[in-house]
Formats: sequence, C-alpha cells, structure tokens
Amino acid sequence: MNLYFNYLKVLFKSQLEYRTSFILLSIGQFFVPFVIFISIFFLFQRFDQIAGWSLYEVALCYAIVHIGFSVSECFARGFDAFSGLVINGEFDRLLVRPRTTFLQVIGSKFEFTRIGRFSQSIIVLIYALSNLSVDWNLYKVITFILMILSAIVIFTGIYMLGATFCFFTIEGIEFINIFTDGGREITQYPLNIYKDWFRKFFTYVIPLGTVNYLPLMYILEKGNLKQPTWTYMVIPLYGMLFIIPCILIWNFGVRHYKSSGS
Repeated sequence: MNLYFNYLKVLFKSQLEYRTSFILLSIGQFFVPFVIFISIFFLFQRFDQIAGWSLYEVALCYAIVHIGFSVSECFARGFDAFSGLVINGEFDRLLVRPRTTFLQVIGSKFEFTRIGRFSQSIIVLIYALSNLSVDWNLYKVITFILMILSAIVIFTGIYMLGATFCFFTIEGIEFINIFTDGGREITQYPLNIYKDWFRKFFTYVIPLGTVNYLPLMYILEKGNLKQPTWTYMVIPLYGMLFIIPCILIWNFGVRHYKSSGS
C-alpha cells in the first residue's frame, strides 16, 4: 500500500504543476454531468414521475451512480489508458518488477480532475436527500455506503475487462464504453423503466442494478418489499463479486501477453 500511496502523491503533484489546466479541467468535469442532470430536471417539469419515481428519487439514483463512477474513473484510470502501455511495449517493464501488474497498472495513472464530477454528484445527493423523507436507520446507512462502494468496484472491474482486451487487440476497443459511459447513463435512472431482458442483463451479467435500483427500493421503501432486510443489504455485496471474474480474466490476459516491442 505504501507504493500505491507514493503513486498517488507523485501523480497528484505532477498534475498540480499545471494548476490552471487542472482547475479548468475540474470545472469542465463539473459542468458536463451537471448539464445531464439539468436535462433530467426539465424532463420532470413535463412529467411528474417516471414509472412511479419522482425527480428527487431519480436524483438520488443519479448521484449514487455518478459518485461511484467518478471515484472509479479517477483511481482506475490506469486500466482505461492501458492500451498505451501495450502499444509502446512499456508493459514489459512492469512484468519484471517485484510488484503485481494490477498494482502497477492501477497506479500508473490517476485523473484528479474528476473531483469536479464528484463534487457535482455530492451536490445532487444533498439536493435529493434534503427533499426526500427517508426513515434512516443503521441498516439503511450501511446499505447506502455499500451501494457506493459497489458502484466503484463494478466500474473498476469493467475498466479491467477493457484493458484485458488490449492484450489481444493491442489497441483499446471502444465497445467497452457501452458498459462504462453507457452503464453510467443507463443506471442514473431506475432499471424498471427498461425492458425486462435489459433489466436482467444489468442485474445478473453487468450487475449495475445492484448499485441503486434494488437496494434503493429498500431505502426509499418503494413497492412490496417481501424479502428480509438483510437481503437488500447484501445485494450490493453481490455486485462487488463482479470484480472476482474480472481479476481472473485479467490474469489470463497477462499470461497470454505477447510483447509488441518498443
């Protein structure tokens, strides 16, 4: 962990060397998702609710997903930009170092300008919670925290899958953005507004539905909750298990890596 924190410190200092650029990029990261939320806000000016969900409930859904996505995009950026290491042959150096490839890749790049997206998500979260009457208790607080952690883990896992493809394609492939950026856009709304097969795919295959929709129904006490309380608490934990096959697939890719040269 000391090495990881050293990576953080070095890259943070290097990005602050260009402070004006850092500030402007952070501001841009604030306003781009903010425009998306404004579009959601105006949508609800036309419709009072969508599939039984109010503006503030969807805003809470939106905030949870964007918080998880912004944290993952910041700290797992090394996997998102991994194709550069393969193309330039720099991954060869990582293989001969006495540290795991996972640690070295995840520590190779951080995007601290994502603090803008994170800040915007926190503001939306405060806005949503201040307008919702949630009967909070310890179980709901734990569930809420697990939802955010699950979002971070799942998006990190998707970035890892995208990086693994680079072992075989060299260049990064854009279709993985369907599950990163696309997954973020899809799950900022409750999944019950989509078709059944679509909802099942993003619950059992790419388990983003475990991040907000199912546990959020428990927190907001929506629908007929027939399952015990602990069931909704462990649903985000099921989403976190997604990282296990991602790590196994990553290790498979490392074993089959063939250097592209330098």
